[in-house]
Amino acid sequence: MDPGEIADELYGLDPNEFVAARDERIARARKAGDRDSAAAIGKLRKPTVAAWLVNLLARDRADELAALLDLGAALRTAQRRLSGRDLRRLSGQRRQAVGALEREAGRLAVAHGRRVSEAALREVGQTLNAALADPDIEERVRAGRLETSLEYSGFGDAGTAPLSVVRDRAKDIGAESGAEDEQARAAAKEKERARAAELEHAVAEAEAARAAADEARAAAERAEQELPRHDARVRELRERLAHAEQQREFARSAATAAAQDRTAAERALSAANAAVARLRGE
Repeated sequence: MDPGEIADELYGLDPNEFVAARDERIARARKAGDRDSAAAIGKLRKPTVAAWLVNLLARDRADELAALLDLGAALRTAQRRLSGRDLRRLSGQRRQAVGALEREAGRLAVAHGRRVSEAALREVGQTLNAALADPDIEERVRAGRLETSLEYSGFGDAGTAPLSVVRDRAKDIGAESGAEDEQARAAAKEKERARAAELEHAVAEAEAARAAADEARAAAERAEQELPRHDARVRELRERLAHAEQQREFARSAATAAAQDRTAAERALSAANAAVARLRGE
């Protein structure tokens, strides 16, 4: 019994099904005498809804997720080089791809019989952005076994050591003051790089917020445009219902009158038959 395979299976399940399925797997392992596997499976924790959605993407939309995550290395390289043009281009691709996968996660949830909140979808986007920033998080997202959503503070590779300016060390020998000046310049340049990267990230986030606001406004406008049509439809259905109820009352009255006529006719028939019998002397 391979705990890794079991983890892959369990983290693809709806969170509401996770605990029962995990416990059933633990029971199987214990019955088979595999205590190590039972212990390993017992350590698996129920995923949050957002984590489950990211795990679904890793399973059901692996190609689209890989295409997004491949941007991570390019973004980190552009940031280290302070390439504003590349950062803007790649940041735009990032926003579009993350937004598309957020929406796809919502559709996958519906396909699995579940509707999820906007907050959960935002956590999906947050986790995807964290994966783009941090290679360790990227690896966890690709594996599809997340227990919770992930977050990364500040865009950039957390595992990458700060950059330094490459100098010709031969020219620094015997020039201590020059080396100090060079170090000061390198420190200033590094600080400027960090400031530029922070600014670029802030600009990208502002653009993403602006795009989200524009989309929300457009959705609100579409809803407002649809409202009169739905109001008209409701009025039409109410009128049809009122007409149908009126027709039903007419039909009920006609049925009552017909029943009364039938009763009167049957009585008249009985009277006529009795008269005929008397005349015949019966």
